[in-house]
Amino acid sequence: MLFNSLRFLIFFTIVILVYFLLPPPKYKKNLRQYWLLIASYYFYANWNAKYILLILFSTLTTYLSGLAIAKIQSYYSEYKKQQAMKKLIVVFSFTLNLSILFYFKYFNFTLNILHSLFSKINIEFPVPDLNITLPVGISFFTFQALSYTMDVYRNEIYAEKNFFKYALFVSFFPQLVAGPIERSKNLLKQLSLSAHFSFERARDGVLLMIWGYFLKIVIADRIAIFVDTIFNDITTYGGYYLVIAIILFSFQIYCDFYGYSVIAMGAAEILGVNLMENFHSPYLSTNVADFWRKWHISLTSWFRDYLYFPLGGSRKGVLRKYINKIIVFLISGLWHGASFSFIVWGGINGLYQVLGEMTAPLRNQSMHLLRLNKDSIGHKVLKAFITFILIDFSWLFFRAGSWTTSLDVLESIKSVHNPWILFDGSLYTCGLDSKNFWIMIVSILILLAVDICNHYGIKLRNIIVAQDYWCRWLMISVSVIAILIFGIWGTAYDASGFIYFQF
Repeated sequence: MLFNSLRFLIFFTIVILVYFLLPPPKYKKNLRQYWLLIASYYFYANWNAKYILLILFSTLTTYLSGLAIAKIQSYYSEYKKQQAMKKLIVVFSFTLNLSILFYFKYFNFTLNILHSLFSKINIEFPVPDLNITLPVGISFFTFQALSYTMDVYRNEIYAEKNFFKYALFVSFFPQLVAGPIERSKNLLKQLSLSAHFSFERARDGVLLMIWGYFLKIVIADRIAIFVDTIFNDITTYGGYYLVIAIILFSFQIYCDFYGYSVIAMGAAEILGVNLMENFHSPYLSTNVADFWRKWHISLTSWFRDYLYFPLGGSRKGVLRKYINKIIVFLISGLWHGASFSFIVWGGINGLYQVLGEMTAPLRNQSMHLLRLNKDSIGHKVLKAFITFILIDFSWLFFRAGSWTTSLDVLESIKSVHNPWILFDGSLYTCGLDSKNFWIMIVSILILLAVDICNHYGIKLRNIIVAQDYWCRWLMISVSVIAILIFGIWGTAYDASGFIYFQF
C-alpha cells in the first residue's frame, strides 16, 4: 500500500477515526495500541501477506531476547558472568535475525559470487534457480528490532514485558517499510502513552504530509521519467545526457526518500507520535562527513552506535579509525543492496571521509597562507558545490545497478562530447516535454529554497501556522491543488513505489 495512493488515504482516514473514537487507556485496556497493531499488520500484508511471518519472527526473537537479558541481570550477581551471558543472548538474537535477512537479500548474490570464483579455477559450482522475493522493508524492521536488543543489553531501556506494545514498536505502519529506523528509547516509550486528539498536531501533521507529497509526486516522480529514459538506453543517450541524468538522480533519490520520511512523520504526528528527523538539508553540506550527518540520519546513527563504536571508533588510533570508517561504509553499501555497485558506492563515500580527514591539515594550512576566510559565504558555497559533485559522482554507482553499467556510463561521458544538447531542446525529448521539464526545474528550486530556510533555522511550517486561519487554509488549499495539478499521477502513471522500498 503506497503512501501516494488513494487506497492509503482511505486506509489512513479510517485508522485515525477509529483510533480517536476508541476509549483512552485510563478507562480500559489500551485498545488503541491493539488497533494500531492490527492496522500496521494489515498495511504490511497488502504487499505480501505471508511475509508477516518474518515480522513476527523478528519481533518474537528480539522480544524474548530482551526478557532474557533482563532475567540474567537479576539472576546473576557476578558482573563478568552476567556480561558473558548477556553477550551470548545478543549474539543469538543478531545471528537469527541477520540469517533471515541474509537469506532473502544476499543468498543468491553469494551463490553467484561462489559460482564465478569456482569457474575461474575450472570447478563446476551449480547455482540453484531460487526465486526469492525480497520482502518490502526487511532491512528497516530488522535493524529496528535489533537496536532494541542492543539497547536493553546496554541498559539504555527497560525490557518491554507487553508483547503487543513491543510488536507495535517493530511494525508501526508509518515508518515500517522505509524508516526512519526508530530507536526504542524514542518510539517505544511514546507508544506507552495514548494522546488525545489535538487539532494543532493534526494540522502540523497534514502540513508535513503535503510537503512530503510535493517532494514525491511533483519532483521525484517527474525526475524519474527523465532519468529512467536516459539510463534505460545509455547507448542512445550518451555524454551530457548522462551527466544531466546523474545530477537529476541526486535530487530524485533525495525527494523520493525525504518525501517518504516526511509523510511518515506527518502521519505519526497526527496519531500523537514524534518520529525522528531523517534528513536535514544534506545538499547544503560543506563536506562529505557533514553530508552523512544530515542524510538518512537514522541509518547513519544506527551504524555509528551499533557498528562503528563497537569496532573501536576512534579510540584505537588513527589508522584503526580510518579502517573502521571504511568497514562501516562498505557494510552500509551492502545494506542497500546485493550488488557490487552498492559496495563500491559505500566504499567511495568511506574513502571520501578518510581522505578528507587526512588532507584537512594541509587544506587548513593552505587557507591560512592564502589568507582565505573559511566563514565567508563564497567559501561555503564553493565547499558545498564541491561536496555535491563528489556525492553526485558516487550516486552514479548507486543508480547504475551494476558495476559494468557504471563503467559503461563513465566511458560514455568520457568519449561522447555533445554539449549542444543543453541548448537545442534535445533534453525535451527524454520523457518530459518542455513544460514538464521546466516544472521540474522550478520545483527543484523550491526544494532548495526550503532547504536553505531549514539550514538557517527558518521553519516555513511555523510561518504558515502563525497566519490568520483564512490565510492558513488558503495556503493549504492552494498547495493541495498545486500537487493535484502538477503531480505525476493518473491513468497514464501508476502510483510509483518509493526507491528505498527495495532495501
